Amino acid sequence: MARVPEGFHVVRTHIRRNPRPGAKRLSGWTIAGLVAVVWLWSQLFGFGEASTADQSPHGPQPSTTASAGR
Repeated sequence: MARVPEGFHVVRTHIRRNPRPGAKRLSGWTIAGLVAVVWLWSQLFGFGEASTADQSPHGPQPSTTASAGR
């Protein structure tokens, strides 16, 4: 049998690359799942965009661009 190159090993009759050590990368499904969780969280609970401290106590103000002559 032929000599196996450096960084490879034989599995049955196939030559395979040795696994690389290092940090695990996030798969595409993991990233998509995290994006979906953040989106659902923002849909259910929001990110604080409807805070009551910024609203005026008298409700919404009428528009000043409406013409009074009609």
